[in-house]
Amino acid sequence: MRVLGVDPGLTRCGVGVVEGVAGRPLAMLGVGVVRTPADAELGHRLVAIEQGIEEWLDLHRPEVVAVERVFSQHNVSTVMGTAQASAVAMLCAARRGIPVALHTPSEVKAAVTGSGRADKAQVGAMVTRLLRLDAPPKPADAADALALAICHIWRAPAHNRLQQAVALHASKGRTR
Repeated sequence: MRVLGVDPGLTRCGVGVVEGVAGRPLAMLGVGVVRTPADAELGHRLVAIEQGIEEWLDLHRPEVVAVERVFSQHNVSTVMGTAQASAVAMLCAARRGIPVALHTPSEVKAAVTGSGRADKAQVGAMVTRLLRLDAPPKPADAADALALAICHIWRAPAHNRLQQAVALHASKGRTR
């Protein structure tokens, strides 16, 4: 499975592509950040993020896009920018018919480090180890994007089994 992880943000939108299956060594295919100037008009920033994500989709052809689920933060302007960048990533994937998976920060941290309260340094260290990299990806947004992709690859089999069970239960309810 090839997954594009997106750590949404208006100034720095982390992107990373990981390929592999649960239980096997994973491979990083690319990592980076789509940047926009903080003083640019919001619409122009969103277009720049869209163009950046489209380039990553063209280059890597992922099967799934994993995006960090926006959660409530104390700073409303920060959460709004994160939500807007997240929506752009989901739109780009949907336009191409690529499934989107949303994962909370604590789900990602728990999947990658074993603790839902891990800090950025712990996440970066584990991403480095899991992908057999020489150094943690910089900035942290890039490492977080890879962590999102890893989380999705590891969680997808269980999620798929759960969806199949729900669908089977629903179909049995209709036939009675």
